[in-house]
Amino acid sequence: METVEGRRAVYELLQSSRRVKRILIAKQIKPTDIMEKIEALAKRQGVRIDIADKQRLDEVADSRAHQGVIAYVEAYGYLTFAELSSRLDVSAKPVLLLLDGVTDPQNFGALIRTADATGAAGVIITKRRSSPVTAVVHKASAGATSYVDIAQVSNLSYAIEELKEMGFWVVGTSEEADRFYYEIDLNMPLALVLGSEGSGLSRLVLEKCDYLAAIPMKGRVSSLNVSVAGAVMLYEALRQRETAGT
Repeated sequence: METVEGRRAVYELLQSSRRVKRILIAKQIKPTDIMEKIEALAKRQGVRIDIADKQRLDEVADSRAHQGVIAYVEAYGYLTFAELSSRLDVSAKPVLLLLDGVTDPQNFGALIRTADATGAAGVIITKRRSSPVTAVVHKASAGATSYVDIAQVSNLSYAIEELKEMGFWVVGTSEEADRFYYEIDLNMPLALVLGSEGSGLSRLVLEKCDYLAAIPMKGRVSSLNVSVAGAVMLYEALRQRETAGT
């Protein structure tokens, strides 16, 4: 059992197909439109609602930003690589987001939120050296974890090889790339790879990339937060598709 915390995250969870066991609501919370929707959806689905002191929610919460509502659900069910790949139509030029060692749950959640916003077909993470889907991730994604397919793999390099065989082109982000991201054709079946917050892409993953893309930096800071870099790349892929009319 795990928790999903925050009003938007719990609302989106109730809208999705994930089974909610029960919901904990702080008695001190003031009625709002979204809270009324949460309670109405919960009652419609037969989900038990418990009212408790805010202190109780503070003790239970992992994200420290529960906003007076916490849902209890079964542990997050990752897809296997085979399950995710079976859902992909390569002719539709899908975009996949691959994360190579992104360990910060806030960044992970923000990337899932952007993946949903840009219509990405899924996210692939590794079983080790990656943030799992947690209450903090659910909250940071604003509920997008309920809609985005997330696969967990043992070996990201192997997954990249499989994607290439399916017809995907692999683009990694790197400060040392000799081309900027907007100079690369992203209007193709795309596997976009982002590295860890500290060391970037691992050597083996770097070698698997068809292209490396840099994001221009005009200020004194030498790099972007990984969730910001991911947003830049995902929206560029979307822009190119919209411009091409595909």
